[in-house]
Amino acid sequence: MIQPDQISQSNTSLPTPDQMILKWAEERPNDVYLKQIINRQFVEFTYAEVADKALKFVSVLKKLGAQPGDKVALISKNCAEWFICDLAMMLGNFISVPIFPTAGEETIEYCITHSESKILIAGKLDDSTATQSVLSKLTNVTSISLPYDSAPSCNHNFSLLISEAEPATERPIHSDEDMMSLVYTSGTSGLPKGAILTYGGFNWSVKQLIDHVGIEPNDRLFSYLPLAHITERVYVFGTSAMGGVVTAFPESLDTFIEDVKMHTPTIFISVPRLWTLFQQRIQDKLPQAKLNLLLKVPFVNSLIKKKIATGLGLHQARVLGCGSAPVSPALLEWYHSVGLNITEAWGMTESFAYSTLNYPFREDKIGSVGKPGPGIDIKIAEDEEILVHTQGMFSGYYKNDIASQDSFGSEGWLHTGDIGYVDEDGYLFIQGRKKDTFKTAKGKFVAPVPIEKKLFEYSRVEMMCLIGLGLPAPILLVVPHDFPNFDRQRYERTTHKVIEKINASLESHSQIQGVLMIKDPWSIENGILTPTLKIKRHVLEQKYHEVGHNWPKDQLVVWEE
Repeated sequence: MIQPDQISQSNTSLPTPDQMILKWAEERPNDVYLKQIINRQFVEFTYAEVADKALKFVSVLKKLGAQPGDKVALISKNCAEWFICDLAMMLGNFISVPIFPTAGEETIEYCITHSESKILIAGKLDDSTATQSVLSKLTNVTSISLPYDSAPSCNHNFSLLISEAEPATERPIHSDEDMMSLVYTSGTSGLPKGAILTYGGFNWSVKQLIDHVGIEPNDRLFSYLPLAHITERVYVFGTSAMGGVVTAFPESLDTFIEDVKMHTPTIFISVPRLWTLFQQRIQDKLPQAKLNLLLKVPFVNSLIKKKIATGLGLHQARVLGCGSAPVSPALLEWYHSVGLNITEAWGMTESFAYSTLNYPFREDKIGSVGKPGPGIDIKIAEDEEILVHTQGMFSGYYKNDIASQDSFGSEGWLHTGDIGYVDEDGYLFIQGRKKDTFKTAKGKFVAPVPIEKKLFEYSRVEMMCLIGLGLPAPILLVVPHDFPNFDRQRYERTTHKVIEKINASLESHSQIQGVLMIKDPWSIENGILTPTLKIKRHVLEQKYHEVGHNWPKDQLVVWEE
């Protein structure tokens, strides 16, 4: 049992996650905090058990040679032990370095060596080959495997180490300026940069979020987006620890929907790619024409909406969220039509993912990323770049003073790299990334994101990307949705209609010259998507430059062979 005099001390202006877990362990020791699905059953961890395991792991890390201030890397898919390890690093005053579980060998090695991590914790992975290869090279790094069959072979076993350890008794004193974590941005170009995240910035951002959205007694969270990403770390880990909210973890991607149904979360955060896949799954079973007809019948309307929400395990959700990449307004409008109101939010690693959100949800503001949250100031620079000022700001990039200086203006505003505008009601609309805007061979600039958003409204595609840097005219790369009984000729006819419609609304230099139907889906594994499922536009620009440069005259659609 955690004794009251053992609760962490802090110089921070707000309580820290490790403080709060010790508080919950004292006040609610037998309440379930974490629920891990294993073999289709929940394995439950109470607050007292989580605190005990975290404190024992502090002793383990110290015994393995970790000193306060040392970096400890963690690579794993989301699981209960991820939370426990993160809390242990705070309780031991170590600095966590989360790495995306889908990262390749080069990225894993870079994050460990650049951060100077002395220990690597490795857990649930779809493929442990890259991690295993890095460990074979970095023999000076001590490795610990979490209790999952998919974890790589390591020097030590988490469960065994914990079973032999005594809980740590020392409690660190954190200050607002202390480094809590080094989060490496997944980035759509170049090497990842290690954003320095402080306790003060993290605590403030989580508290603002909790105060704005609110926590209710029976709230339930579901953690599956990578915890190496700041959104999941703040919105789910932070909220769960600070607010004392029970949190469940999926067993696998194959059982994902069933896992959500088992837990029926009340707060559920996802990304555009997954919301799109959920929509397509529904439309494959219930074609849009039939759905439209059923929604027009008053009594049937409510039944259909309930069936759709229940089918996704979201029938008890009171807050649905979407962020981390641009989303089509048409997708959010479709979900609204079936009774699911999705709050779009926007932020960056550098602002702890908390900047704007469309909450409370307003249907008439779909297409915006919402208003600045409490405590957030936003302004638009002369070149239309969005600038942010907040207490929840990162402290710069680790060992990269030039990039750190470039991020802040002379008055301390964060330069986001996004361009956009604010409407008369204070809602922010993002029009793309400054560096996504490309110049065609005609010398005219094209902003691809607004065009892509329009295209998503008119068509069903898996993914798309408009490219055109140095090309005679833009070309559209499309990953077609895998329909049952796919009819290529019919799809081409639809494509012709869609492009004709979109081109009619564009200036001549922005009009789409051709559409390349991509053979193989884009993925993290083939290097086209980042770990947060953003498209690496520059990679596609390079790969298909010659195709665009030599586009066949008078042919709109080409299928990649």
